[in-house]
Amino acid sequence: MTGRLFSRGLRHLRARWRVLVRLGLWSVLETGQSFLIGYAPARALDDGFLQGRTAAGLGWLGVAGVGVVVGAYGTARVYAAVAALVEPLRDRLVRRVVERGVREADRGALSGLTQQVEIARDTFAGLVMVSRSFVFSAVGALAGLFSLAPLLLLVVLPPLAAGVGLFAATLRPLSRRQETFLAADEALADRLGAVCPGLRDIRASGAEERTAVDVGLLVEAERRAARSLARFGVVRVAALALGGQLPIVLLLAAAPWLLHRGVTTGALVGALSYVTQSLLPALHNLVHGLGTSGSRLAVVLRRLAPEGVADSVAGRRGGRRVSGMTPRRRRPRAGATQHDRQGRGRYAPDPQQAPGPVGDRSRPRSDPPCDRGADPLAAGAPEPLPQHPHSPGPPTHRPRATAPPALALSRVTFAYSPTAVPVIDDLDLTLPPGSHLAVVGPSGIGKSTLTALVAGLLEPRCGTIRVGGRAAVGPGSVARRVLIPQEAYVFTGSLSENLTHLRPDPVPQAELLAAAEAVGLLELLDALGGPEGHVDPAALSAGQRQLIALTRAYLSHARLALLDEATCHLDPAAEERAERAFAARPGAALVVVAHRITSASRADRVLMMDGRETAYGTHDELVRCSARYRELVGAWTPVPRERSEPSLALRDPDGVDAVAGPGLAGDGRHVVAHGPVGQVQAPRDLRDGRALGGEG
Repeated sequence: MTGRLFSRGLRHLRARWRVLVRLGLWSVLETGQSFLIGYAPARALDDGFLQGRTAAGLGWLGVAGVGVVVGAYGTARVYAAVAALVEPLRDRLVRRVVERGVREADRGALSGLTQQVEIARDTFAGLVMVSRSFVFSAVGALAGLFSLAPLLLLVVLPPLAAGVGLFAATLRPLSRRQETFLAADEALADRLGAVCPGLRDIRASGAEERTAVDVGLLVEAERRAARSLARFGVVRVAALALGGQLPIVLLLAAAPWLLHRGVTTGALVGALSYVTQSLLPALHNLVHGLGTSGSRLAVVLRRLAPEGVADSVAGRRGGRRVSGMTPRRRRPRAGATQHDRQGRGRYAPDPQQAPGPVGDRSRPRSDPPCDRGADPLAAGAPEPLPQHPHSPGPPTHRPRATAPPALALSRVTFAYSPTAVPVIDDLDLTLPPGSHLAVVGPSGIGKSTLTALVAGLLEPRCGTIRVGGRAAVGPGSVARRVLIPQEAYVFTGSLSENLTHLRPDPVPQAELLAAAEAVGLLELLDALGGPEGHVDPAALSAGQRQLIALTRAYLSHARLALLDEATCHLDPAAEERAERAFAARPGAALVVVAHRITSASRADRVLMMDGRETAYGTHDELVRCSARYRELVGAWTPVPRERSEPSLALRDPDGVDAVAGPGLAGDGRHVVAHGPVGQVQAPRDLRDGRALGGEG
């Protein structure tokens, strides 16, 4: 790519040879200034002041002053010539950026037009100025050294050539490292731009550690690129010291030898003037200007190069496109975290499979493990076309024998630190397509951790997790499941934009309205003025935000929906409607972290998480077989009025008595309705001390 850019640059310059000639002619005046800056002081000393001819010395110094004025005039005219050379390049780049933006709908065209083109123009102008200044200043200074005494060239020219050669050798690797650093910096900035607005959702879904690891990898990549770039900065300083500062030391060290061989005092002073006032500043500007601006210009031009150039480069580099030239995909809005970007997958209806066994076991199973060797999805076969319950067209059916489980966990163990007690220990679980699982258990037992593991936000210590027959973390994994956390994410914009955020394809309005009706969003949709109504997240209640997030997930093509207390701000009727809508999606499985007994009773299967007392089965089976589940059901279930004898009728909005009656599990010791599972109350009233139901 560097060679292609160089050849294109030469063609650009050849096409404007008249401008180059004008630029060279005005630069000759600067060469004259460089020549006089050392020659005039040398003649002033040798022919004037050292000979007692003050007027002659002052005259030569006046000539040097005139040279400075003439050189300044030439430099001013040089800027006009540089503008005539640079502005056509800017116009050409602007035209290409606009054409690409219109032809390809490139979202980066605005950045290219407002920033990258201007960077290219400014850096190209700077490079022309510093390169021209070094060439003409060096020619004038070397000509002056030769005119004063040819021996001076033997002292000054070798280290100058060595310094310039060392710097030239670093240009290409410096450009590559500059590009790597800029790419790493942009990747980190893009990631932080997505993470920082979504910190609330990251916290709500327990993805802090995963996010920190992802961002840490990008920070480490930028640190490595910066260190590699800094090492070449050291080489650049060495080149400057070798070519610009070493000649001064050599002139001073060789002064006796030079004076002994006929070099005059004025010539020696003139040589020092050439090095300190002409060569060293010119080399300094060249090293810093060409070393930094040159590599930056190369990077920017690669990004603004036409697509054909990018394609040819991709072929030479094994198919990798240059950054900035790849087709841009639809990016999530700022603030959306990983769990709110999922759902761009596909699903097809499958007949429900028979439920599995039940029991109080630490490793519940719903079905025997799937035969992964016979799984066409695991083997890389194409997935069936998407089929949404409200999409037109016939559903796509697959043979029963080849349908992979919607979710399969095998010996999964997870702990939040290497020394911590596992939150989930050796868990096996298999869900067939179309199944509906409720996950229940006391607070802090690991229900949200389980959903985060399935969603790929956490990684298990050991074991495997497969969604739709494929690994939970990997290419395309986010398209196969969608997680809706308790804190629903809603962004400012239209309601339609919020609802279709997880769909890469346009959603027909009829399908959108049908989904809103199924989930229970129609009332809010009408209140906001229809699908194009404006959404202000701060003006919505927590329940309204949950309805929007639920409908968004419902419209996605995800095979597996994970509701982590995603309906906790809805009333029981709205919660039931939303859960039944998700459970009715053809071929899609539903996992609900339940906070009401009604959610568990609606599910096909219930996973009761309680450490070693974990149990799995239907609601009725667990009521019969699991004492822990019976305790939990007792804490959830409202006590009938005739069976309880509190001194006052205390009820909360959910209809749960604050004091349980004697009809609950554990007769003689009564479960506290709002306490954790296992907390019991002595058989006495909480207020006046009288026995309940005549007990005590």
